Amino acid sequence: MIAADFFALPASLAPFAAHFPGDIAPWEWLKRIGPALAAHRFEAAPTIRPPGVHIEGPVYIHPTVKLPAYATIIGPAWIGAGTEIRPGAFVRGNVIVGANCVLGNACEFKNCLLMDGAQVPHFSYVGDSILGNGAHFGAGVICSNLRLDQKPIIVRTEAKVFETGLRKFGAIVGDHAEVGCNAVLNPGTVLGPRALVMPTVAFSGYLPASTIAKSRGGVTLLPRRD
Repeated sequence: MIAADFFALPASLAPFAAHFPGDIAPWEWLKRIGPALAAHRFEAAPTIRPPGVHIEGPVYIHPTVKLPAYATIIGPAWIGAGTEIRPGAFVRGNVIVGANCVLGNACEFKNCLLMDGAQVPHFSYVGDSILGNGAHFGAGVICSNLRLDQKPIIVRTEAKVFETGLRKFGAIVGDHAEVGCNAVLNPGTVLGPRALVMPTVAFSGYLPASTIAKSRGGVTLLPRRD
């Protein structure tokens, strides 16, 4: 299981490409977000912005980013071209965002990487997670990133159990995967490209590419046909 099975780092994030090789486990990328930002030479934060937008620490915001009337962005953070930040968004450090993404209203982002076109529009928490190109969250999706017993997080597939060595690890979400409204991705969730988690499902483990997690007294895997 390697990162290239789930997503390809887009050209918009070329300044960070050396930190995110495709031939390592995707959760290893989580450990590299902070170092990638620490090695980056930041330009000055934008001086022209709505008065309700608070920016603190090293932050890069592309000039084409759409800023809301109010939001909080705490660095280190790098936000790419054409991205829309909506009211009440809270970016709280170690966040890399590609082009044309949506950081939604009342959403919180922490130690995460969003690739081009990733959309998190409403009331979500994205912590210690990676969202692939075109990934989409419905309203209220939560990436739970800490086990109740606070033990290191594992990734369990039918064939193997992977020890990640991470105490905090939300979700790996492949290119064009979809998660329905008010679903919860439990710690260490891994979704393959074009996988789909239905609304209100609490999903754990690994969902293969182009399959659907559907709750009917449990989780059933169905092929995604669209």
